Amino acid sequence: MDQRKAPILEALAAYHQHDRYGYTPPGHRQGRGVDKRTLDVIGADAFANDILASAGLDDRSSSNGYLAEAQELMADAVGAEHAFFSTCGSSLSVKAAILAVTRGTGDILIGRDAHNPSLRD
Repeated sequence: MDQRKAPILEALAAYHQHDRYGYTPPGHRQGRGVDKRTLDVIGADAFANDILASAGLDDRSSSNGYLAEAQELMADAVGAEHAFFSTCGSSLSVKAAILAVTRGTGDILIGRDAHNPSLRD
């Protein structure tokens, strides 16, 4: 596989190039309508790629293949059969891993900081 490819990054670039505007939940407007005080502190660039998949990338019902290709590239890069990207931050990933291991039953003991990347060293 061509590890120089970046399907999601390329899709985001195309999204911006076409100056698209998705009709998605209010929080996903790429900075449009953000309070001026927030923009003064954080800046508009922080919001530029806050794009829902359904706003022109991939989602569950329509796929352009960006996510699937990116996951295949990741699996290939790390020598895995499959790779799955998670959204909604590390908490959702931890919950998904717990459900996969426990199949939704039984007990599991895990430190509450297990998903804190700064504590992995």
